[in-house]
Amino acid sequence: MPRDTESIERDIEQARNQLAATLDELSVRTNPKRLLETTKAALVSKASEPPVTFALIGAGALVAVLVLRKIFR
Repeated sequence: MPRDTESIERDIEQARNQLAATLDELSVRTNPKRLLETTKAALVSKASEPPVTFALIGAGALVAVLVLRKIFR
C-alpha cells in the first residue's frame, strides 16, 4: 500500500523538527561556559563528601610536613 505525499511530507517535517531539537540540545550541552559550571559543581559536590575532605586535609598536612622538613634540614 503506497503512502500519499502528504503523509511522507509530515514524516519528513517531523524528522526535521526532531533533528533541530536534538541539535539545539547538543549546542546547549557543549557550551564551554556550561561545561565549566557543570564540572565545577561536580567537583565542589565531590570535595564536600567527608571521605574526600579528610583525604584532602591529610594530603595537605603531608605536603606541609614535607615542606617544613625540607626548609629546616
